[in-house]
Amino acid sequence: MKELKLYEEWLEYAAEDEDIVKELAEIKGNNDEIYERFYRELEFGTGGIRGILGAGLARMNIYTIRKAAAGLAVTLNLNDSARKNKDENCVRCERSVAISYDSRRKSELFAKQAAMVLAAYNIKSYIFPELMPTPALSFAVRALNCAAGIMVTASHNPAKYNGFKCYGADGCQMTDSSANEVLANINKLDIFRDVKVSGLNDALNAGWIEYIGNDVINDYYTNVKAQSVSPEIIANTDLKVVFSPLNGAGNKSVRNVLGQMGLKNLSVVKQHENPDPDFTTCPYPNPEIKEALAIPLAECETVAADLLLATDPDCDRVGTAVRLDSGEYKLLTGNEIGALLLNYICERRTENGTMPKDPIAIKTIVTTNLIKDIAKIYGVQVIDLLTGFKYIGEMIGKLEEKNEEDRYIFGVEESYGYLVGTYARDKDAVVASMLIVEMAAYYRESGVSLPQKLESLYARHGRYFHTQSNFMFEGARGMQKMSEIMNSLRASPPGSIGGLKVLSREDYLIQRRIGIDSPNEEKLTLPKSDVLVYKLENNCEVAVRPSGTEPKIKAYYTAIAPSLKEAEKVEGRMKESFSKIVLA
Repeated sequence: MKELKLYEEWLEYAAEDEDIVKELAEIKGNNDEIYERFYRELEFGTGGIRGILGAGLARMNIYTIRKAAAGLAVTLNLNDSARKNKDENCVRCERSVAISYDSRRKSELFAKQAAMVLAAYNIKSYIFPELMPTPALSFAVRALNCAAGIMVTASHNPAKYNGFKCYGADGCQMTDSSANEVLANINKLDIFRDVKVSGLNDALNAGWIEYIGNDVINDYYTNVKAQSVSPEIIANTDLKVVFSPLNGAGNKSVRNVLGQMGLKNLSVVKQHENPDPDFTTCPYPNPEIKEALAIPLAECETVAADLLLATDPDCDRVGTAVRLDSGEYKLLTGNEIGALLLNYICERRTENGTMPKDPIAIKTIVTTNLIKDIAKIYGVQVIDLLTGFKYIGEMIGKLEEKNEEDRYIFGVEESYGYLVGTYARDKDAVVASMLIVEMAAYYRESGVSLPQKLESLYARHGRYFHTQSNFMFEGARGMQKMSEIMNSLRASPPGSIGGLKVLSREDYLIQRRIGIDSPNEEKLTLPKSDVLVYKLENNCEVAVRPSGTEPKIKAYYTAIAPSLKEAEKVEGRMKESFSKIVLA
């Protein structure tokens, strides 16, 4: 059993972390537990690596972090040599990496371990002196002219997880080709024998590690505030806002920007204000989930707030709740906030004459098509991309290469991710929080609440109703089960879902759109990805994909009907039907 051999090797070599030593001792003789930790290595992909904290190749620990950092270092050194060989007069071939981290267990330790490895490979690291949001890391990569970036985070996963996300020189999360290059170099390394590590103090003294200064941080804030389309509104509003950083990295950043914009009535949820790696009062720190917002919603009721903002631990996503006339609070979905923000940006930029020529908005394929309906009114081109904000960031880079970055006005994904401006290349809950407050204040001046504005959009374009199902598959068997389900959906595609006929299906793994009543196939231009989309009658839709960061399959449902009640009924039938298909 290869897992037992690996376990014995870790007993011998993994002595630097007391937690790992203790865990290895506790599982001695338990073959099932040993198997779970050593049956595979954490796979490095476009999201880097993410997993449960603990001992073993299949867990997040200082050794898996070091190996990933070493693979990145080897890649950067090889690419640097290639550039110099092509251009003997190359002025800047500096190999440097920006590093940030959030509030999770061992995040700061992992960030410093990565920097120590990079130093051993003669690569300089610029590391934030305290936890900072993911978008600030994306900004810093380009602000410091780095070759890459590292963000230590597991986003909204439970406390037992952590992760290591890699960014390219463009400030985007690495896409497929770059990630595959790093993975190839990781796979050449033995986790104990081949990975070089410098001492932290030695690397600091030699200048291989440098802490990022306030000039970069303040420049990030300046760029965020520059995205305001009604700069005076926030300072003049009497809106009462409650904010929860969910014990993560958004506390200082969001409060700093809202404070600089002049917001007077801001209450911060005390239980969620400071970093807590155990997320004691929000065990699943995901602003998409109502249970995570129980304490913030109670705070809203106490202070009679008009608006709730809640950012996830690495502060790249923000959830929102608004007060209804009844005094109750309604959680807005990512699709709803995205539609409202696009409409607000288009409306205001058209009014104040700042709308660019041939404007572009970018969304993911599982994000609401209400975005397209709104964009059409204002002459905005909408680009659909695969799930993952890295593809939106990559598209911004392509626009920049053509000196057309000013055409970009908004990027959105349904999972509460938004970006306005091109200063960062990842979703940013700091700028989104500012604009949500600004938007609510602007409409309030006109006597309109956000729910009322949303209803006016539905009245014009039809009632869109979006929900999700998450099918969890933990452990070694879970990965295999997820693959079997996706294979089964392809081998035996459903003819109807919830009583609605499937008109066509889009399979992004084979890059084909297949009509059910026609033998013709149409090629899809987006990159290969394990995603299936079923187009149904009445413009309804179901999309399904395995998560790239969690052990689950995600299904997305879109129901469209004249009224909310009718749309809910359609969605209920679709969800029940498709759940039976997936779990058959």
